[in-house]
Amino acid sequence: MPLTFDFPIEELKAYQGRNPRPSDFDEFWDKSLAEMRSTEPKVELLPAKFQASGAECFHMYFTGVGEARLHAKLLRPSHSSAPHPAVLMFHGYLIDSGDWSDKLSYVAQGFTVAALDCRGQGGLSVDNGGVIGNTLHGHIIRGLQDALNGSPEKLLYRQIFLDTAQLAKIVMEMPDVDVQRVGATGASQGGALTVACAALEPRIKRAAPVYPFLSDYKRVWEMDQAKEAYLELKDFFRLYDSVHTREDAVFEALGHIDIQFLARRIQAEVLWGIGLSDTVCPPSTQFAVYNKIASPKTMVVYPDFEHEWIPGYQDQIFQFLMGL
Repeated sequence: MPLTFDFPIEELKAYQGRNPRPSDFDEFWDKSLAEMRSTEPKVELLPAKFQASGAECFHMYFTGVGEARLHAKLLRPSHSSAPHPAVLMFHGYLIDSGDWSDKLSYVAQGFTVAALDCRGQGGLSVDNGGVIGNTLHGHIIRGLQDALNGSPEKLLYRQIFLDTAQLAKIVMEMPDVDVQRVGATGASQGGALTVACAALEPRIKRAAPVYPFLSDYKRVWEMDQAKEAYLELKDFFRLYDSVHTREDAVFEALGHIDIQFLARRIQAEVLWGIGLSDTVCPPSTQFAVYNKIASPKTMVVYPDFEHEWIPGYQDQIFQFLMGL
């Protein structure tokens, strides 16, 4: 197996991460989940213009924490008398939930599909703001100044992680969905949200993240990989801490939204896809998460692939989720 630009593979298998874990991490997320559960979702289903034989397609709107109105594509089988499985889908950074048609393979197998639009990104979900600083782009650092001032609940990814759990809860409460047969999948940011969803909603049974984002920020920084998806880390220092007087505090604050620290909450069976040549989400940042998962897990390693489409891997995920 070729060496990666990162640690050798044997070191990756033992790597436990560099980013500091906030001392209040568990309390922070327990309190956050309590807020989410107290939020009335006010679910609304509107028939979509797109329709297909054997499927019912809806725009689903619901209310998340902070009273943001969120959108997901919801597709369900037209004829299903018994409770059936469901899959949650999460998209990559800055884009949206994708086309309706690419969900139909699951619907044809009797699944309900719910694909979230992340607030403030390319879809129809609302981001109602309310933080200091950069809002043009840079969702990792959205709310970071507030976090440094003692309010980590303002971190945007806290809200987005909670949105995934809220979506899961809504779908699991649908009368035609079997709560014991719900899975989640996504790549890059969607991979991170798959991890977060399975951690914050431990009833998720199978999770299939692909090269997840949003982990081990300090390792990214030390590798000089604060570029592309992680460029905003450098933006933050350039804008607000140009001589790095608060560097340690910055990474500790970001620890509240570091998926490696959520990993131990996962009870789902996990199928993880990784490219060892990935410079966007470096392998060590992914192993920092994977190595902390205590539930049954399998990592499929692609030595020659970067942060890109991997031929045949979506078929493998499909077969994995068919086992729900």
